[in-house]
Amino acid sequence: MPELPEMENYRQLLSQRIINVPITNVIVNREKTINMETEAFINALIGARVVFVERRAKYILFHLHDGRRLLLHLMLGGLLFYGSEEERPDRNTQVEIAFGDQILYFMGLRLGFLHLVSVKESEATMGKLGPELLDRRMTPERFAGILKGRRGALKSLLVNQHVMAGIGNCYADEIAFDAGLLPSVLVQNLSPEAISRLYQSIQKVLTDATEIGGYMEMPFMTGDTVTGSYNDQCKVYDREGEPCLRDGGTIIKTELSGRKVFYCPDCQHEA
Repeated sequence: MPELPEMENYRQLLSQRIINVPITNVIVNREKTINMETEAFINALIGARVVFVERRAKYILFHLHDGRRLLLHLMLGGLLFYGSEEERPDRNTQVEIAFGDQILYFMGLRLGFLHLVSVKESEATMGKLGPELLDRRMTPERFAGILKGRRGALKSLLVNQHVMAGIGNCYADEIAFDAGLLPSVLVQNLSPEAISRLYQSIQKVLTDATEIGGYMEMPFMTGDTVTGSYNDQCKVYDREGEPCLRDGGTIIKTELSGRKVFYCPDCQHEA
């Protein structure tokens, strides 16, 4: 599932290409992906302009010129591609939005969605999310305050979007590895030093991954050499049975609260 770095990469790329370009055509191939009748959705978008692209947690919000917003969540397997009909990948698309001769393709939205919502509806959804961890207002002290009184496994906390926004399975494991902490360590048992280390690892991992385009499997457009560059940088995620890059131990895959977890039992500890 795309997480903060992947969605931030998409936000940046979209902002460079679609702002104030009128929408000239809309195709809906899967009505369940949208939140209204297909004809109404299409009629609302034809001629509209995106004036701002925002990312919040794992969401992208396309701010339209009339005040409404397109709310996108890619969920598991969702992808975006921008280009001409000739360039499009050989994949099923659920929605296609044309900006002149360039088309934004929404793919893999079996569970994901693209909803046209009001400002009030958008803010109601965003209001349920925890704080942004890369926000300039986030500090070590504020982060420690978020953890205060929390209980349970570290990974479960990191992926809880109501506590902190944007982290999913991949980066939770990468952050725990960078901090030298087991994903199963109980948050209530973390020392102040471990919490400080965890904060620094969150900042480092999310920033590094964002700068090189996250781990998406497909480029955003023809010639895009950035998107997905983090695929080869993961230290533990999806590396079961491979040697740990820090100490040579063997990466283990297990489950924690129904989620797959990757970690090194030799260099990740309880504190």
